[in-house]
Formats: sequence, structure tokens, C-alpha cells
Amino acid sequence: MATTMQKAFPFVVIITGAVIATALIMLKQAPEEKPPIDNTPLVSVQSIKYEPMKFTVSSYGVVNAKYHTELVAQVSGEITYVSDTFVKGGFIKKGQILAKIDPSDYESALLDAQADLASAKSSLVLEKATAEVAEREWAEITDSKPSDLSLRKPQLAQEIAKLKSAEAGLQRAQRNLERSIIKAPYDSLIGSRNIGMGSFVSNGSSIGLVYNTEKAEVRLPLADKEMQYLDRKGTNAEVTLVGNFAGEKQQWKGTIVRSEGVIDSKSRMTYLIAEVNDPYGLKSNHKELRYGTYVTAHIGGTNAGNVAVIPRHLIVNGLVAVMDEEKKLRYLPVNIIRQDGSNVIISSGIEEGMNIITSALDYPIEGMTVALPEDKILQQDVPVDDADEDSESAIVMEGKE
Repeated sequence: MATTMQKAFPFVVIITGAVIATALIMLKQAPEEKPPIDNTPLVSVQSIKYEPMKFTVSSYGVVNAKYHTELVAQVSGEITYVSDTFVKGGFIKKGQILAKIDPSDYESALLDAQADLASAKSSLVLEKATAEVAEREWAEITDSKPSDLSLRKPQLAQEIAKLKSAEAGLQRAQRNLERSIIKAPYDSLIGSRNIGMGSFVSNGSSIGLVYNTEKAEVRLPLADKEMQYLDRKGTNAEVTLVGNFAGEKQQWKGTIVRSEGVIDSKSRMTYLIAEVNDPYGLKSNHKELRYGTYVTAHIGGTNAGNVAVIPRHLIVNGLVAVMDEEKKLRYLPVNIIRQDGSNVIISSGIEEGMNIITSALDYPIEGMTVALPEDKILQQDVPVDDADEDSESAIVMEGKE
């Protein structure tokens, strides 16, 4: 038979195991609690500021002379003189002599015309005297009314016509003699010269090309929708031309003087004409604006009032995301009055000083809480401070013990 000890042994083992398990459970440390994770999305913001603005419309173009003239010979002959300043790229004054054509034939023609005029005058005087004699003789013979032929009126009219013809011939001879001297029609830049000493030119032969230096013009293409931002369709608006001169960026001031008044059939653009005075700085000290220069133009437009400029990509279906005072995401409609490249100009919809969200959000929901990066930094700093305070408290308690 089993002894009492043998019967009690299983119970002892069970009780001992339970005690050990209980002790182990009591000695086991509780799992460390992890700090709660903040999933609030971070955003970057930009404060809205309204400022007065004047619209500017941009365009581009090539600088050209307002006037250019191809010089042609109006008489024939040999070139006997060419001015030293009559070279490509040279500057000349109005009325300056550029070249001369042999005037010998035209001087002779002038003498012939003068002789013809003197002869016509003499014939007219003789015919008038003859007509007076004929009128007196008719009066002595009869009291009847004389005919025009009897008074030699047709002959007198013929002599008057001959005199006028001689005067016209004299004027023509004088003009031809004057035309043998080629003069500059205005202050000019020589574009080309097609003659030389000893060359022969005939009536209509090209002599050269000159460009007016008093004023320059630039044709500026504008889309039709841009015209709404200009007063009086741009007439008399100030324009700033920007281009390169001697490797440096330069600016010149000009004025819009007119519109071409039609839409180009190929480009579908409206062209405005900008005018610049004294482009080569011959009468002033500004940098020369050479013909053929490619320039960018900025045309002064209408006053936009108080407006704000924000990046265009922040506008979605006319709404912009903002962070309100409670740091909630809100979508507000804005009034867009113009798109300007990568930006848009708004006149209302967002109050002065409001923060628009400029960073992208993965899953934006109206009313969701958002945070700024500096808010996260402050939240991370708080537990560290609390831990330091707990450590200091523990040190104090140990000192008291």
C-alpha cells in the first residue's frame, strides 16, 4: 500500500509549480508602453498679402528703322564723285552729298532751255505788238466787230503756249542738273552702297540703301486675350525694351504709337507698333539700339488694384487649400483675374494674412487637422523635458531618503 507521503507527493508538486509560476508572473516586468504616434500631416504654408499692382503685358520683336529708302538714279551718267562717308554702316546728315553724276550733258541742256525761254519771250513780245497793230488797222478800215483771227488772237495764244513750254523745259533742265547730285533724304545710317567711282548709272539704277536714324519701330505680337489688360488698346502706353548690347543686358524706353488694326491670318496675333526715339543715341547718351536687335518688350497696362499672386498649381477647380486658425484644412473659392506664367493673380476669396497650403497632401479631406513642421518639433521637445523633470524628482527623493 502507498504511504501517505507517496499520496501527497503529486499535490506538493502541483502546489510548488503554481507558487513558482505565480512568483515568475509577479517578477515579470510590464511591457514598456510606446508613445502614441502622431499621424497629423505636415504642411508648408504661405501667407497671403494683397498689394496694388499694374498689369504688364509682355511681347517680343525685332528692331527696325521707321523709314528706309532705296536711293535710285533719276538721271543717267558716269559717277564722278563718291563721299568718304557713303559706306555701309556710316552715319550721314540730311542733305549731305553722297555722290555726283557727270553734269556736263545736263548743264548743256540747261543752257538750251534758257535759250528756248528767251526766244519764246521774244516771240511773244513781237506777237503782242503785231496784234496791237492789227487791231488799230481794223479800227481805221471799218467800224464792224473784228474776228479773233483778224486780231491775231490764235497766234498770240500759240506764242503764250510756247513760252510756257520753254519755262517748263527750263525747270526740267534745272531739276535734271540738280538730280545729278545724290543727297541724303534725312539723317541716315547707310545700309548698302551699289556704286563706285567711274561706274555708269541709268535712270532707275540702284545707288544704295539708307535707314532713318531719328526713330526706330518694333512690331510686337499680342494674343487677343492680352488686349484686355491694356488701356485704349495699348495706344500711348509706355514700353520697356530689354535686349543685349556688347554682351550686357540693356533697357530702352519707347511708346506704343499705333495698332496695325488687323489680326494676322497666320499667327492669329494683333500687332502693336512701339516707337523709340534716337535709337543710335546720336542726340543723347543712351546705349545704341541697333537695327535687327531682338528685344523683349514689357508694355504698361491697366491698374489691377489690390491683388495677390500665388502659384497657379495651387488652384484646383477654382479652389485653393488654406489652413484656418484651428489648423484645419479648408478649401476656399478665389476670383482669378489673370494667369501670368506659372502664377495667377487673384482679387478676392482669401482674406489678408490667411495661410494657403503650398505643399502636396496625399489624401486631403475638408476639415482634417494639419500641422506645421515647427509644431512637430515642439511636440517632440515636451516628452524630453518631462523626462528630465522626472529624473530630477527621483534624485531629490533619493537625497531625502
